[in-house]
Amino acid sequence: MASSHDLFPARTRRRRPRVRVSSYELGRHIAEAMLSKKAENVLLLDLRGLTDVVDYFVIGSGGSDLQVKAIADAIEEEVRKHLGEKPWHVEGYANRQWVLLDYVDVVAHVFYAPVRSYYNLERIWGDAPVEFFTDGPPSEKEGAP
Repeated sequence: MASSHDLFPARTRRRRPRVRVSSYELGRHIAEAMLSKKAENVLLLDLRGLTDVVDYFVIGSGGSDLQVKAIADAIEEEVRKHLGEKPWHVEGYANRQWVLLDYVDVVAHVFYAPVRSYYNLERIWGDAPVEFFTDGPPSEKEGAP
């Protein structure tokens, strides 16, 4: 009798190779993915000198719960497509008020705008160097680590 392995051969799925980039470059990819869905107030907080837990936070806001979902989906899709990375952990996706995508060295925070102002992570991590992202030409981007 044939085994189940003979009847149903294993699928050979071509995986995208992981592209090794620095945590800073991963943060920039996440910020650009946020901007692709019109996220507002996108910034990168450099936490390397302040904590050993994470290198960067990338923070952005959406004007509705649907936009928050679209931004979170864009981050996951773009990072997987271009870098071959999946988030290690995702929280808040069901509520769409604050979605957290944890890529270990970089954590993306996608907020519904009123929730962002309530938690105010920028104030909590006020000592961190900040890089702002806009949807304009690269010359409008300020700061760098």
